[in-house]
Formats: sequence, structure tokens, C-alpha cells
Amino acid sequence: MPDSAAAYTPQGYTSRPLRDDEDFWRVRRLLVETFPITGLGWNIDVRNWDASRFYDPNPDLDPEWAARIRLWETAEGRLAGAAMPEDGGWFYLQLHPDYREDLEAGMIAWAEENLAVPVGDGQGRRIQTMVYDYDFPRQRLLGARGYEMLPHGSVARRMYLGDRPLPPVPAMAPGYTLRTLRGSDPADCQRLADLLNAAFGRTFHTAGEMLTFSRLAPSYDEDLHLVAKAPDGSFAAHAAIILEPVNRSAVYEPVCTHPDHRRKGLARILMLECLHRVKARGARQVFVETGQGEAANRLYDSFLFTEKYTGHVWCRVWGR
Repeated sequence: MPDSAAAYTPQGYTSRPLRDDEDFWRVRRLLVETFPITGLGWNIDVRNWDASRFYDPNPDLDPEWAARIRLWETAEGRLAGAAMPEDGGWFYLQLHPDYREDLEAGMIAWAEENLAVPVGDGQGRRIQTMVYDYDFPRQRLLGARGYEMLPHGSVARRMYLGDRPLPPVPAMAPGYTLRTLRGSDPADCQRLADLLNAAFGRTFHTAGEMLTFSRLAPSYDEDLHLVAKAPDGSFAAHAAIILEPVNRSAVYEPVCTHPDHRRKGLARILMLECLHRVKARGARQVFVETGQGEAANRLYDSFLFTEKYTGHVWCRVWGR
């Protein structure tokens, strides 16, 4: 990958790739620090950052993953922002709002040069990101750079937990059992992989991912990872809730139900049990992000969330 960040780094800042796990922790601390001073979805949540590093059968730091993440630092060495990729020409900025005016445009320009993917006959390039609709400055910036807002995107929801008691957790349908996921048990991890593949129409999930995540991810807490066990012993549904204790905030990730076990209220029951457990640990707010799939949004619309934010994909294609 060309090291062109100098062209997009203003005076008083430096830029370099993520090097090691100490840098991983620096980005994580940035996410925690910026959570209370930014809008929902401005930066990713700590669980997804943990997953980008640890949701992998190989516990060692992937040098290719690290090399594709770019950090921007102040002259004093303070981490100000990071640009991270996902497959398919996606990029996401993790940015302290104090440095937005100085860095945002350059970070996007660096992502365009380094993270875009070929389209058509290979002469064109495409890059895309997600922007929540409240973020007018980034929308203006992307529009000026030739991005188009697409009709699809994501939805984020939040609830605040006051002192009122939560609704009781109902009993599961006959034959189903609620229990915690045993993240150190290969058999449990394989059942979870089978469930994730079936629920999301995938084939790539393996037991090894969860085994590494449960052993090394700082956000993992076995008591907050719940499953509904089906009568045949397989996992019918899953819900995890991750508590970030500094901000006393929690996020659901992932919530899913196997296609053969839907319309039994299993995911809703697991979410409510998660909510009771995380509130007992001091959580004051809970949020969830999802795409625009109808089933997930019906579930979340019927739950206890009181705020809803919509985001859209912003895409730029050039050189065709």
C-alpha cells in the first residue's frame, strides 16, 4: 500500500500505520473518550473494535490488518484519529471531534487513495462509508468530494435506563432453554458459528473465532452472552450485550434467531434478560445498530428503545 499520508496530514500532526497491540489499545481508549462527546454512531463501539482484532481463529495480530489502519497523532503524541477499512471498499473514521476541522478531509482523501477497490474493467475505483443523518458536516464534505448518498444504510437505537424496574423476563416456548454461552467450550462455539451462518446467510463463521474472542477480547463477559437452546440441543437464538464501564454504556451485538426457530419470541426474551443483567452491573444506556432488514427492525421497534437514528451509505465512484 502506498504510504501517501504525508500529503493529507497538516502541519502539527503525524501519520503512520497501526503497529502493534499498544496501538490497538490507544484506538480503543479514543473510542471510550469520545463516546460522551459525539453522536451515536460517530465512531464504532468498543465491541466492534475488539472484534476487528480478536474475532479470528488466529490470536496473533494480523500484520495485513494492522497495515491497513492509519493513525493520526498530534505533535505531542496524542492520538487524534484513525481510518480503518472493511472489505469491498468500505472505510470508517474514528475521530476525536476536537481535530475534525484539521484532519477529516485529509483522512477521507487518504482512504480514497489507499482503500478504494476497482470497478468495471479495473479502470474505475469505488469507495464508500456510512454517515448518520445528523452529521451535516460530513455529508457536506463527502458531497463536495463527489460522493452520492444511496437509499440504503443503517439504523441505531438507544434507551436510557433510569430507576424504574424493567419488565419481567417471560418464559421461553416449551422445549427451549435460556443459558449463557460457554465461550471456552469448542462445542458451544461451533453451535454459535452454525447459528450465525444460518441466521445471516453466511458460511464463513467458525468455532475458532469465538474461542479467540472469548479468551482475549477485553469486552467479552460470558455472563452477558446468552443463547436459547433448542429441543435438539442446537442454538436457536443468541443475544450478547457488551458493557463499557467507563461510560456505563452497553451495546447489543449480535442478536439473531435461526430461520427454523423464528416467531417464538426467543430473541426478545434473550434481549430482555441481557438488559436485566447489564442494568444490575450499572449500565445507564443501551444501544443497538442494524441494517435496514425488516425482521431486525420490527424486533427493535417493538422493544424498549426510545431514540432512533438513521444513516445512509455514501459512495464515490470515479475513473470509469
